[in-house]
Amino acid sequence: MKKVEYLLLCFFLMMGCGERQSRQTAENPVEKESLPYEVRMTVEHDPNAFTQGLVYHQDKIIESTGGDSSWIAEYDVTSGTYERKVTLNQNYFGEGITVLNGKLYQLTWQSKTGFVYDVNTFEKLREFSYDFEGWGITHDNQHLIISDGTDKLHYFDTLSLEESFVKSVKNNNRKASKLNELELIDGYIYANQWQTNYILKIDTATAEVVQELNLDYLAGEIAKRNPEADVLNGIAYDANTGDVFITGKLWPRLYVIRLKD
Repeated sequence: MKKVEYLLLCFFLMMGCGERQSRQTAENPVEKESLPYEVRMTVEHDPNAFTQGLVYHQDKIIESTGGDSSWIAEYDVTSGTYERKVTLNQNYFGEGITVLNGKLYQLTWQSKTGFVYDVNTFEKLREFSYDFEGWGITHDNQHLIISDGTDKLHYFDTLSLEESFVKSVKNNNRKASKLNELELIDGYIYANQWQTNYILKIDTATAEVVQELNLDYLAGEIAKRNPEADVLNGIAYDANTGDVFITGKLWPRLYVIRLKD
């Protein structure tokens, strides 16, 4: 082997090692096996909706948005239309939502204020407060589970609406940062990781990421349809069919997928 060829070989080997090292230290490790899925159907979605949360309830999706005109609305998956909508006061930037025991819970971003509605009428019943930014929310029937854009999950008592405890989510022994929209699916918390195309599958007992759902392909499809589309955000689950509904901020489509774990 000539000296020039040897030097070139060493250079490329060093580059390869550097790439592997950078991947291992990334916020979202990619060496974990991706969770397989299939796309069952696509539905038109409002490309102006800055989606912050989705939840499936009584054959319809309820969606929440943020921005200058934050709202919650019922979304008919079969037609892709909104049938009912309530707009927040402009002082509030809407965030995640969840439904429990006939009540719809909604977070706001930096106002540290949450709202509780009657899920059938959208009549506001009460407010509650928290000492962090509100991002995503789901529940385990005993607690409301809230993300704040970090690795933290805050567990709130559903009666007092006060914080009970906090868990720190880990991914390969590193903090799983930027947790956003949440959904509980078959005993696991699924979390959008902000500014990535990943949904993290989190063990509720250990707060460890056990698998990752890589949605690069769907995000790429959206980018072709709408170059102004923002990040992946929004997970809803139909426990009766196993369908998972996926969309994002300013996405012109909502995807209905089926996990194949």
